[in-house]
Amino acid sequence: MKKFNLLFLCTLIIGACNKPVENKFPDVKPPVAAIKPFEITAKHGHKRVDNYYWLKEREDTAVINYLTAENKYLDTMTAHTKAFREKLYNEMKARIKEKDESVPYQEDDYFYYTRFEEGGDYPVYCRKKGSMEGAEEVIANGNEMSKNQKYFNMFTVHSPKHDLVAICLDTVGRRFYTIKFKDMTIGKMLADKIDGTSGNVAWANDNKTVFYGKQDAETLRANQIFRHALGETSSDKLIYEEKDETLSSYINKSKSDKYIFINSGRKDASFVQFIDANNINSKPVVIEPIQNDVQYEVNHAGDKFYIRTNADGKNYRLVEASETKPGKANWKDVIAHRDNVFLRGFELFKDYLAIEEEIEGLTKIRIIQWKDKSEHSIDFGEPAYIAGIDFNPQFDTKTIRYSYQSMTTPPSTYDYTMDTKEKKLLKQREVLGGFDANLYQTERVMATAKDGAKVPISIVYRKDKFKKDGTNPCLQYAYGSYGSTSYASFSSNRLSMLDRGFVYALAHIRGGQEMGGQWYEDGKMMKKKNTFTDFIDCSEFLVANKYAAKDKLFAYGGSAGGLLMGAITNMRPDLYKGVIAAVPFVDVITTMMDETIPLTTFEWREWGNPNIEEQYEYMLSYSPYDQVEKKDYPNLLVTTGLHDSQVQYWEPAKWVAKLRAMKTDKNVLLLYTNMDAGHGGASGRFRAIKEEAMRQAFMMDLIGISE
Repeated sequence: MKKFNLLFLCTLIIGACNKPVENKFPDVKPPVAAIKPFEITAKHGHKRVDNYYWLKEREDTAVINYLTAENKYLDTMTAHTKAFREKLYNEMKARIKEKDESVPYQEDDYFYYTRFEEGGDYPVYCRKKGSMEGAEEVIANGNEMSKNQKYFNMFTVHSPKHDLVAICLDTVGRRFYTIKFKDMTIGKMLADKIDGTSGNVAWANDNKTVFYGKQDAETLRANQIFRHALGETSSDKLIYEEKDETLSSYINKSKSDKYIFINSGRKDASFVQFIDANNINSKPVVIEPIQNDVQYEVNHAGDKFYIRTNADGKNYRLVEASETKPGKANWKDVIAHRDNVFLRGFELFKDYLAIEEEIEGLTKIRIIQWKDKSEHSIDFGEPAYIAGIDFNPQFDTKTIRYSYQSMTTPPSTYDYTMDTKEKKLLKQREVLGGFDANLYQTERVMATAKDGAKVPISIVYRKDKFKKDGTNPCLQYAYGSYGSTSYASFSSNRLSMLDRGFVYALAHIRGGQEMGGQWYEDGKMMKKKNTFTDFIDCSEFLVANKYAAKDKLFAYGGSAGGLLMGAITNMRPDLYKGVIAAVPFVDVITTMMDETIPLTTFEWREWGNPNIEEQYEYMLSYSPYDQVEKKDYPNLLVTTGLHDSQVQYWEPAKWVAKLRAMKTDKNVLLLYTNMDAGHGGASGRFRAIKEEAMRQAFMMDLIGISE
């Protein structure tokens, strides 16, 4: 009798576990976007009809009404998760140390840092003179300056003598910055104000002249460099204009403070000019003219330029050149090209050279002494992590600052003494609420892609919530474009998922640069589909190897990673319980054909030139918007920002409208438009958490987690 009862109890438990999740969504009809056929003809003659082209009219009342209706529909469909979303939000917020400050860095006799006030969304920029025991000077208080602003972003750049500060402000989210100036000696703002800039600023050494960038109002391509003299009312002087529509430009100052660099580039090529920072009237001098498939970046110390370049090697090398003969013909190797090591960056010091390298997606910081070429590396000791050289403005020092974190280790800042090899932990971000890193486990595994390539996956889970039996829900994330490396970083917000049994998997797919320069080349242009199939192969690996439940696998990506989400949703809709696409680039062909909007001409070397028929046809074959079909799709949450400057809001809006009209399933399809934000979503550390809580609640609700 006891055995029967035990068996009966087990049967009940198993039955309960396998019981389908109750559909909690109300029976409400979604908004329907009007169909207004618009014919688009390519230069080579191919024609497409876009039924939702009209949604690009940002000022049209009908467009705003449609986006507002979608937001209201989302609110209605997710009303039953409101209390849960609030719970998740409070959890995430409770982990944040509200009153906090950054590790100060020293420049000359000043120590600069930011701090957060309790309840404050934005940082307060501060400094102290002489030591951290000195009196605090507030440069700019983000909480005060952001009052009555729905969106706010700010940063500061101080002058060579530290008595003046440029304060750059964006209150819309389209990355147009107003530059204001503050005199720190009297604590007051100056009359000077520059509107409509890119926020790119560099001070000349006369301590009264600033160079700054501007961008085209329509395409948002940064294409002009101006010079402004404080206190002068005459028009600012145009120093350089980038005429090549495939290039954008920005400025920065050398570590030696001797030069201001004008950098012009696109995704595959770049070139650099320099101006004497002591002579504001000097004309820009080109280091090496632009060449297809050759990128380089420059710094300066002593009497030499140091140049990181992929000329003669996809994994980059470091060369040096004299100030008088800086061209490629005179470049001499400092760090030669290596087939198995990607040179990510470098830092110059008086006695040392620090190299940031990447081997199979893991960072290594190598220290080389100039005088005898002796070297050693900093050890990190975890299977998956992110480390990097931090901000190091001091030249004559034996200390290098670096950052470190992993999926189980919060962001940490170290000072490392290069001659004694001693490391000092200056700060590790405090995670409140009893966080214990020992409760979590990180792994690094390799999935085999369909063509045999080995794709790294970084995985994290909570040990006592995870069983390698294929029952755990899993969120898989990736980016996979522009050669951008996705790192195994820490997220305190992610703990809410892990504590409820989720596995988080970061797929280092092709299109990024985790495995070197060729990894990027194999995931762009006419090889772009490798990015999508890699992600799918990683998903199947996670299921086959019992990290993820087959019916509880979710996918998430944003921007170009949103293109990835659109592609895999079309290619393998059966594989995912739900997909979250944030600010997704999904209308590839139309955007690449429209040279009046961002992500066009200087993106052609990433995606393809639509005026070339072969490249057009290839892009068309995967473009998520164009490939929507009458078939079943997974549950979808799509997010965007009305003022997005990178991926215009109408791309996700059009995609959702077309999906609504064509999909044959009854799964939920939600579109959220932040009417006050741009590409990065809500500004402020607490506002942004609300959107993260919405994303997590969306997934958990679909598999029956409600508390």
